[in-house]
Order: sequence, then C-alpha cells, then structure tokens
Amino acid sequence: MIEAILWDNDGLLVDSEAVFFEMTRRFFADAGLQIDEEFWGIEYLGNARHSGELARELGLEPELVRPLLDRRNAAFVERLQRPVPLMPKVRETIQALSGEVRLAVVTGSDRDKVLLMHASHGLLDRFEVIVTGDEVEQPKPHPEPYLKAMELLGVEPEQCLAVEDSRRGLDSAVAAGLRCIAVPNALTRVQRFEGAHAVEADVSGVLKHVSATRLFGR
Repeated sequence: MIEAILWDNDGLLVDSEAVFFEMTRRFFADAGLQIDEEFWGIEYLGNARHSGELARELGLEPELVRPLLDRRNAAFVERLQRPVPLMPKVRETIQALSGEVRLAVVTGSDRDKVLLMHASHGLLDRFEVIVTGDEVEQPKPHPEPYLKAMELLGVEPEQCLAVEDSRRGLDSAVAAGLRCIAVPNALTRVQRFEGAHAVEADVSGVLKHVSATRLFGR
C-alpha cells in the first residue's frame, strides 16, 4: 500500500522550468548564444549538464560565463517575487491526496526559491517533508535527495511513489529504489523515460496508481 508520494517541484508542481528556460534563452541571446527547447530539455533537464558548461560549449569565452550566469540568476530570483503558475491539475490532485497519503517535495532548487515559487499558492502546507538542493551533498540524478526524504518520513521505498518530470529525476528516484511516475512537460517531453513505473499526461494520473495499490494491497 502506498503511504507516501514524493514529488519533484520545478516543471511538475510549478511552471518554474519554463520561466527559467526563457530567462536563460534571453540572457544567452544577449551574449550571442542560441538555445532552443529541445537542446535545453535534453542537455540541461535530462543530462543534468550545468548552464556554464553549455555556455562554454556554445562558444562563450570562459571569463564571461560566470558574469552571465550571475545576471541570469539574479533576474530569475527577481522574477520569483511574482507568482509562478501551478502546472495543470496540481491543486486539485494535491488536495485529493492530502490526508490520504503523506506528501513530500524532493527538489533540486534551493529552499528560498521553493518558498518564493509557492508563496502565492499555499500548497506547501500540504507537504510533510521538503528536501531541497541546498540540503544535500549529491543532487539528482544521485539518489541522495530521495533517500533523505524517505529517512525523514520514516518509510521504505516499497511504501512510496515518486513523481518526476525529467530523466535525471527519474534516475534519482529509481536509484533510491522507488517506483517513479513520469509526467513530462513541454520541455522534458523530448526525453526518454525507460524505467518509469508509468508515464502520465498530467499529475492527476497519479491518483489511479494510488487507488490501484490500495485496491490490490501492494
């Protein structure tokens, strides 16, 4: 029986990945670098390559990389002062699950950014545990973030489902021994999700998996 669901955040609960990509594309363009959705979805969101590495690969002089990323990052934090939209069917799905199963967020974003992203939504109170990128030594695709969340919840992998939108998140969850449901978004749909327990069009698809495990007791 499923006792806990562990959720990624960016691009799954909130549409912050699209915001971050558009900001990156704008700042890269100002520096003469061109990126598109497919390149970003595969290399950054899928293969976990860093922005600086991609900028250098696209031809930016090494000494210009850090100043460019600092400007982009500052602009992103400023943007987070305004509401970031929820992804489709997130509010009703979390409300349906709240009180039925335990909920956790497992994200690569720092805690201060997560709090900003959710400031206008009021959903974080539904989550018992929040593990952020600045609280682990090894980020996704390493299993540490999910292992830490399960430790804090006091649950075993067979009692949980993970929900992710990207390949690197899926790899992290599977490496932690979890069944993982993939919910690709407009940027990550170019990725491959072999090893996922299921692939759903939106987060509401998680509900039938919770119902199935309760019906069959596994």
